[in-house]
Amino acid sequence: MKNEHLLVITTCPDRTTAEAVADKLVDANLAACINIIPNVTSIYEWKGCRESGTELILLIKTRSSLYNEIERKIVELHPYELPEVLAVSIKNGLAGYLSWIDESTSTVK
Repeated sequence: MKNEHLLVITTCPDRTTAEAVADKLVDANLAACINIIPNVTSIYEWKGCRESGTELILLIKTRSSLYNEIERKIVELHPYELPEVLAVSIKNGLAGYLSWIDESTSTVK
């Protein structure tokens, strides 16, 4: 059966948190690669108040079978009360890159 690939997205309040999350996920072979994109402005309502802040976005490349463990790790490591954790199916991609994701995440530690 063909592996289904995911792009998991989360935001972090600072580089230290972003790198800690990325390191833990890659070290555990839960993610093949994580891009950290700095300086994103987020505007949202939280508990009845308008909020805004600068965050970093993590783009996490993985397999769908690992999503639950990734979500658990993000929630465990994240300072937010309710962290953003979204998963988007990867319908198509360069075959070699998708195979590399499979190989990189085949042995979860």
